[in-house]
Amino acid sequence: MYGADPSDVRAVVLVLHGGREHGHGRVARHQLAYLRMVPFAKAIARVGAEHGIAAWLLRNRYRGWNAPDLHPVQDARWALDEVRRVHGDVPVLLVGHSMGGRVALRVADDPSVVGVCALAPWTPQGEPVEQLANREVLIAHGVLDRMTDPRLSYDYARRAKAITERVARFDVRGERHAMLRRADQWTELVTGFVLGAFATQPGDPRITNAMRQPSPGGLRVPL
Repeated sequence: MYGADPSDVRAVVLVLHGGREHGHGRVARHQLAYLRMVPFAKAIARVGAEHGIAAWLLRNRYRGWNAPDLHPVQDARWALDEVRRVHGDVPVLLVGHSMGGRVALRVADDPSVVGVCALAPWTPQGEPVEQLANREVLIAHGVLDRMTDPRLSYDYARRAKAITERVARFDVRGERHAMLRRADQWTELVTGFVLGAFATQPGDPRITNAMRQPSPGGLRVPL
C-alpha cells in the first residue's frame, strides 16, 4: 500500500498491471508490466495522501487473462474484498493498463467501485459494458499503440457512453503502448481523474468537459 496512514484511509485506488492473453507463469516484481504501474501508484499516493487516499498495487498470480478462468479478474475481486476487510466500506477507484484496463472495466460492478481509469486497455469486440452503469469512466490510448487497438477502445467508449453518461476518452498523440514517451502527461491525467472522482478537489477540466459532451463528443479528445 502507498499513501495515507492506514488508520486514516478514506478512499482507495486499486492499480492493476498488464499481462497477456495466455500464461500461467507467476508474476514477479521485476517484470515490466508490473513495474510500469509502480510510478502511477506512487504518484496517486503522493497527491492523495492529504485527502486520505491510499493506492494499492495488485500483483496478479499469473501473467495471463486465461479464459475461461479469468485469473486476473479473480485476483482483482479478491483485492476488492481485501480493501473492504482492511479499510471498511470506502469508495474505490480502479486504474489499469492494457490487460489490467480490461480487468478494471470488468470488475466495475463491485459495489465499492465508483470509477475506472483504463490506460491503453485491451477491449476486444463484444467486451461487456453493462457493468459500468453509474460509474465514471476515463479511457486514454496512445494513437501509435500496436499492442492494443485504439479503434477498439473508442468503440468500447462509445458503447459505454450509452450505459453511463460520465465517459471520457483521450487520444494520446505520439504515444505507444508502454506510455513512456509522454509519461508525465499520462500521470497527470490519472491523478487528476482520481482527485476529481473522489471529489477531493475540482477535477481536471479536460476530463470534466469531455464527460459533459454528448456521444461521440468527448471520446476522441487529443492529448
